[in-house]
Amino acid sequence: MAVTKIYIVYYSLHGHVETMAREVLRGANAVPDVEATLWQIPETLPEKILEKVQAAPRPDDVPEIQGEQLGEADGFMFGFPSRFGVMASQVMTFFDNTSDLWTSQALAGKPAGIFWSTGFHGGGQELTALTAVTKLAHHGMIFVPLGYTFGKGMYEMGEVKGGSPYGSGTYAADGSREPTELEIQQANYHGKYFAGIAKKLKKRSPV
Repeated sequence: MAVTKIYIVYYSLHGHVETMAREVLRGANAVPDVEATLWQIPETLPEKILEKVQAAPRPDDVPEIQGEQLGEADGFMFGFPSRFGVMASQVMTFFDNTSDLWTSQALAGKPAGIFWSTGFHGGGQELTALTAVTKLAHHGMIFVPLGYTFGKGMYEMGEVKGGSPYGSGTYAADGSREPTELEIQQANYHGKYFAGIAKKLKKRSPV
């Protein structure tokens, strides 16, 4: 059977989204005949600002991606932190540089999912996802939401948990909070769930 290539493309300033991305990767690669790989979105902030905000070091084992490389994959999961209820500007810049792919509609019909990190409850656990869907729609990509397929973990009220029917998520608070075990489990499930759908779509594709 042909391999389904999934690119997990993320931007992470303090490491929260990176933690989620690695768990999404594990989940996706647990699906037979799926090859998922991690990619970092390039940084746009100057070094002086990164030092001031105490940004986490960028991992050496994850290559940076350029927009045109998206055309190589069968499906995508995009991860990013929230800024004022929308994706971080670094991710917006990345999508702004995909105009050639948009013109040719090279990504049309390919599945895409999203995951994220916000500061607090009002930081955009749903709004960040909703505003991100516009990027997918203009490219003709098929948005694959998580729904409530994660089961009882979606209804957890005994602890703070990120995520929504739109995808998996975490809270960073002031930067000191790390993804919880339940959020990690949800990210892993999300990767596996998405990979299964991407695999089915590729199998049924006429091209």
